[in-house]
Amino acid sequence: MRHTLPVAPQFYVTAPQPCPYLEGRMERKLFTSLQGDYAEQLNNSLSKQGFRRSQNVLYRPSCADCSACYSARIRVADFELSRSQKRTVKKNTGLKREATSPWATEAQYTLFRSYLDSRHADGGMADMDIFEFAAMIEETPIRSRVVEYAMHDDDGKSLAAVCLTDVLDDGLSMVYSFYEPSLAGSSLGTYVILDHVNIAREAGLPYVYLGYWVPGSEKMGYKANFSSVEVYSAGEWRTLDDPAQFDADSHSLSTDPIAEQVAQISLPDTRPTR
Repeated sequence: MRHTLPVAPQFYVTAPQPCPYLEGRMERKLFTSLQGDYAEQLNNSLSKQGFRRSQNVLYRPSCADCSACYSARIRVADFELSRSQKRTVKKNTGLKREATSPWATEAQYTLFRSYLDSRHADGGMADMDIFEFAAMIEETPIRSRVVEYAMHDDDGKSLAAVCLTDVLDDGLSMVYSFYEPSLAGSSLGTYVILDHVNIAREAGLPYVYLGYWVPGSEKMGYKANFSSVEVYSAGEWRTLDDPAQFDADSHSLSTDPIAEQVAQISLPDTRPTR
């Protein structure tokens, strides 16, 4: 009888390019392909080690002279609303949530374009067309959902916010969210995170993964405003009690060599059971 041995995922490194979060720094990513029968197990395992999903790729920052990006997640059981977050929930009581399969629509893309043009016109996604948007939403080898937030009246449905969300074995991973820029006063970005905490709590899932928190970055610093946030640092999750304890490190010894990083990654056991 011939047996096929499981093939370990191969890891690669992107070429350095200007960092979108901290001016004057260079960004580099460690990444691997997410495909095959064990894609879900791999995504679950690497998400716990600071990786994020983008379509069929898992990646983690691996900059040569900087380690300022920290994967962040909310510990659902200990989460408490702040006063301002309670006001945000109250402002958005008129929104209705609907979770659907990962299928892109024209209404979503229209909202996505408005969001990018208003808030990230110079970002790396600014030139995405509708086909690239559809690929971002639909190309997923794991369990993903599109969570829509809309207002309903006599004129129909008005889309206010959307979040592409992965369902992990220990939580929800908010892959990408966007919202109507004219409703900025409603703090929709914050509301979507708060609602995902509720979804995770109702599902009995312990974490909501937020993406990367980057101290010193106006774009990514808001994640420290939530209670019970943990960040992945030096191979373990640490509670973010005091953001000032985490620096935007920038020196040649702040990041391990690539070979050491790969050797330290814990991979899921994909051996067949007997």
